[in-house]
Amino acid sequence: MLLGVVGEFNNNIKELERITETKIYSRGNSILVKSNSNKNELIKNAVKFLYEQFKINGTVEKKDIISSVDKFMIDEKINNAEKNIEYIIKTPKKSVIPRSEKQKKYVRSLRESEVIISAGPAGTGKTYLAVAVALTMLLEKKIERIILSRPAVEAGERLGFLPGDMREKVDPYLRPLYDSLYDLLDYEKIQKKIEIGDIEIAPLAFMRGRTLKNSFAILDEAQNATDTQIKMFLTRIGENSKIVINGDPSQIDLPNKSLSGLNRSKKLLGHLNEIAIVDFDHTDVVRHPLVSKIVKAYSDQNRDE
Repeated sequence: MLLGVVGEFNNNIKELERITETKIYSRGNSILVKSNSNKNELIKNAVKFLYEQFKINGTVEKKDIISSVDKFMIDEKINNAEKNIEYIIKTPKKSVIPRSEKQKKYVRSLRESEVIISAGPAGTGKTYLAVAVALTMLLEKKIERIILSRPAVEAGERLGFLPGDMREKVDPYLRPLYDSLYDLLDYEKIQKKIEIGDIEIAPLAFMRGRTLKNSFAILDEAQNATDTQIKMFLTRIGENSKIVINGDPSQIDLPNKSLSGLNRSKKLLGHLNEIAIVDFDHTDVVRHPLVSKIVKAYSDQNRDE
């Protein structure tokens, strides 16, 4: 029976190897697969499928081999989609799906916690996922306003020395926040919401003295905020509001790196039930695969020094 599955001169097995990019060996009444665990399971299921086909039809054709792989790859995608459905963020332009377990934890925290502090390298989705969740809550009228902020460290927050009006002064520092918004909602709609105040984008210095009610406030690049600034931002929280603080501890631009308040806020507040702490690493990077390797290389070097 197995001979009928592997085919004359192992042709069926060779075709299965080609399609799945694996190494398969037929020895007597057994089949050996050399690959990762996911592909091993795929081959196992494909061989079972072909065995049943041979029992029914007395032969295995090339289309059966293709079907044996497609069937289980589709099943796997469906299973993964079902597992991730509660984490999917549906925005007008696209559905955003977390790609790692920590990103799932982060999305869950963004929905359930009042304050979220996340730290990790660039490309882990900290800002993008937070903006996506905030936008869906705004469109569903669960909040009245999104507030996006960053410390303008390069300008020393002395924005009066820069040319132009307020928007022209701060736009270069806030551009990544605009980019996330435009990727999730049409440009014209974003501009309209900015004009009417549903979305506010401002430097951290402009948060002082305010109380944020019915709002979703995100502080990006928080590694460049001092302990005092982060405390100020956190204490803006009002009724029916969320505050998110994101940063990358490896990219501190402050003249004195010890002044960064990001890690201190995690240590001071991590024990509070209302506050979620999420730490990302290079395995959560969702940009080009090379970015993850670069992040890991620098992280390893810092540990060795």
